Amino acid sequence: MYHSKITGLGFYVPDNVVTNDDLAKIMDTNDEWIQERTGIKERRHIKRGEDTTTSMGVKAAKIAIERSGISNDEIDFIVFATISPDFYFPGPGVALQKELGLKTIGALDIRNQCSGFIYALSIADQYIKTGMYKNILVVASELQSLGLDMTDRGRGVSVIFGDGAGAAMISREEDVTKGILSTHLHSEGEHAKELAVLAPGMGGRWVTEILADNDPNDESYFPYMNGQFVFKNAVVRFSEVINEGLQANNLQVSDIDLLIPHQANLRISQFIQQKFKLTDDQVFNNIQKYGNTTAASIPIALTEAWEQGKIKEGDTLVLAAFGSGFTWASAIIKW
Repeated sequence: MYHSKITGLGFYVPDNVVTNDDLAKIMDTNDEWIQERTGIKERRHIKRGEDTTTSMGVKAAKIAIERSGISNDEIDFIVFATISPDFYFPGPGVALQKELGLKTIGALDIRNQCSGFIYALSIADQYIKTGMYKNILVVASELQSLGLDMTDRGRGVSVIFGDGAGAAMISREEDVTKGILSTHLHSEGEHAKELAVLAPGMGGRWVTEILADNDPNDESYFPYMNGQFVFKNAVVRFSEVINEGLQANNLQVSDIDLLIPHQANLRISQFIQQKFKLTDDQVFNNIQKYGNTTAASIPIALTEAWEQGKIKEGDTLVLAAFGSGFTWASAIIKW
């Protein structure tokens, strides 16, 4: 029996900074309104033609691979998490394999929205624990700016999201007191439409129908979010899944050295911090700079926290996420 550990981290965000004041020029909003409700000051948006979901993932992956000290030939498998693939199909995992020049290894695409990175981490962990693979590249990348309704109609959602990618190399660890101790995954499809993009889809309105109708009021292909309902569910599920992870490893809240929550909304993170009575040094947030980058938010934050020296050997890390689906998840890591 093996454990798995993170041996390399990397992230990439576009150079193009979009401030709240920039958004106020194109829709009826303002910096105070956005910060009060989300905590976000700015986010990154790609410039069309310069980046894609895959290219951002590649840039993050190259950093993670270099930092891991593992050669491309030693990578056994790819897990790519995104809700914003370059194409409807195939998924970006195979494009990443091509761009990195990797062997004809397997590439698994998953779409678990804001929980995507922890789901991907869990999959990698299981493959390594069973001995099937030794080094797995996990990538989460999101290009959301081109799919947002950047008008007054969509301002409640569009001010929240940003573009970016994060990556982690997951490798075999023979010391079972270290690495990923456990992961915990959940879903509740009853509330799937409370945070969703409904079209195009085979079960709803497909591309041909949307084009035929040419309805300027059709909002089905823009993100919809029932904000208050999502918030209320998020704070409950965040708490539950964090406690589940701690209990599974006989840990107390006081054992947490760093909590890295999905960067959905700073108010959610602050609510959880207060509920668990954690200090500012025990919680890492960077949504103020990058907005909500969905599946990429945790690996971006994890990488940045590590780069800033906030993660030390022997630390107990808790990753937690909640998002569309609804899906929620946590991971307990001994660094």
